[in-house]
Amino acid sequence: MIDMQKKIPSLSSNSVRLGALLAIVGGFLDAYTFISRDGVFANAQTGNIVLLAVKVANGEWSRSFLYILPVVAFIFGVLVSEIVKIPQIRQVLHSYRRSILILECIVLTVVGILPSSVPNIVVTVSISFVSSLQISTFNKLDKWSYNSTMTTGNLRTATQAAYSAFIEHNPEAKRQFKEFFGIILAFLFGATSGTFTTTYIGDKSVWIASGFLVIALVLYHRDRGYLRNPIAEK
Repeated sequence: MIDMQKKIPSLSSNSVRLGALLAIVGGFLDAYTFISRDGVFANAQTGNIVLLAVKVANGEWSRSFLYILPVVAFIFGVLVSEIVKIPQIRQVLHSYRRSILILECIVLTVVGILPSSVPNIVVTVSISFVSSLQISTFNKLDKWSYNSTMTTGNLRTATQAAYSAFIEHNPEAKRQFKEFFGIILAFLFGATSGTFTTTYIGDKSVWIASGFLVIALVLYHRDRGYLRNPIAEK
């Protein structure tokens, strides 16, 4: 039993392997909502805000409401991720990051249970909430900021690091490029697998994303590296 425990990796919140698992979930959910929920990307809110502005400008007030809800859900998720960091609440939860992973799993499990007759807005709002929880709680890759549910910023960082690594021969930038390139590939894998499984399995394929979160939950153990606070979560 002890030997088996030694073979199971113990991942911190800023580890590359945990980041890859979360990026798979991010890519999966984007593909899932796009295919099963009328071409909507629930992870990123930029499109929703632009579409909200378009509907308002065209006087389509009833339609604009559909784009407000995911944004509100995203904001609510960020607030929840901040509230659980309050010292008194952290003490009760013991591990607020683990609690966030559990909450994500629960929400995605419920989404998979919902019948197809449930309005798409219910699903997109739920996944927007999950996305904001993940973005706000797990936002460090090694010592750099990253995003596990959107890839634009990661692509920019990887490109800048590649320039510094291969043109300026910066060894630190080379490591950064490798890590961010791995996250981008993980996101791509998640989006690809989400496309296939949603197409052939249907709405319940979201449970696969929940399964990846369960793996992350099992492997996540403690924070180290960039956390230097003696009372930091262990």
